Amino acid sequence: MGSGGREHALAWKLAQSPTLDTLFAAPGNPGIAEHATIADLDVTDHRAVVDFVRRQRIGLVVIGPEAPLVDGLADNIRSIGVPVFGPGREAAKLEGSKGFTKDLCARVGIPTARYFRVTTKDGALACLDDFGERCVIKADGLAAGKGVVVATTRAEAEAAIADLYAHGPVEAVIEEMLEGPEASLFVLCDGSSSVSFGSAQDHKRVGDGDTGPNTGGMGAYSPAAVLTSALEEQALGEIVRPTIDALAAAGTPYVGVLYAGLMLTTDGPKLIEYNVRFGDPECQVLMMRYTGDLAALLLAVASGRLADTPAPTFSDRVALTVVMAADGYPATPRTGGAIAAIDAAEADGAVVFQAGTALKEGRLVSSGGRVLAVTATGSDVAAAQRAAYAAVDKVDFPSGFFRRDIGAKALIDG
Repeated sequence: MGSGGREHALAWKLAQSPTLDTLFAAPGNPGIAEHATIADLDVTDHRAVVDFVRRQRIGLVVIGPEAPLVDGLADNIRSIGVPVFGPGREAAKLEGSKGFTKDLCARVGIPTARYFRVTTKDGALACLDDFGERCVIKADGLAAGKGVVVATTRAEAEAAIADLYAHGPVEAVIEEMLEGPEASLFVLCDGSSSVSFGSAQDHKRVGDGDTGPNTGGMGAYSPAAVLTSALEEQALGEIVRPTIDALAAAGTPYVGVLYAGLMLTTDGPKLIEYNVRFGDPECQVLMMRYTGDLAALLLAVASGRLADTPAPTFSDRVALTVVMAADGYPATPRTGGAIAAIDAAEADGAVVFQAGTALKEGRLVSSGGRVLAVTATGSDVAAAQRAAYAAVDKVDFPSGFFRRDIGAKALIDG
């Protein structure tokens, strides 16, 4: 289920699974259509989805995006006895509500930033004195990776709050700004057992040098070298497993992939936020490195058999992806721009995952903000970066743009 670059990466990898029979995708996109039979389904129409699953005798449903999970689609499909890779509505609150997650962290003792939950402009402004000049302002609900403002001055914070409350009361979280390198850790969970599924570093800002507004992600690479095995085990023990245990104890077990956004502070890893699905574009680099049978693995998760399944295996090679976005993104992306030469970009082993694309009169055009994720591998970050940008330069997308520095920080830190 889904239509973005993350879902294209999942479909691409699932199509390689020896245990796969037939792969359907809904609503899909032109790239996904190369690997799956497109089903004309609206993911918000739960009854239509459940009817399709029953009629086609589907053996596993993989829900890609967060909105259907928060809306309870997984629960409705499970009600007819079909395994689903993705959490139910209550567990999906980890992403659906920033306040829910922060309160869970406070209750269980999970290391995260100090915070206040607010519902009014005056309440939000009153919190600012507790954080000095720097703070982070987050809308409580889903915001496609863009509902966060990192304010480095009081004026920026006040402007962000004014914008947030321009149309009336909303729920939000105001929290301290954590310092340190960021890393994304992915963990598979079947409700009780869990296993790590790799790491990555995302690039959220729209411009080179981490400038401009936050986006859904302009590029990523995997693995994240800053997340050493020791730090990963610390994050699993102090952050991820206590979260999974708390949800299980509450009667809302977590089934699917849990994406922990971490800040590696001088006091150890701290949770920035959770996502209840694979990241986009992190999924693209993880799928490029994963070497196993994805269909069998996700079915084991959905069926509660993770403990009896061999641990996931990954290539030692580094994967790096560069997002090509439509001009105007993330504000008002220009759609309808022609896209060509994808075959040329993929000639040397890169894979171009499609996100905001459509076919118009037989031609591929842009239909969203983030349009392509050009992904390649190499023996190290520098080699993966060279391969990815060599492929990017072959793509013919005149109305698009991209960052030129994906992976640069890893090279400097290394």
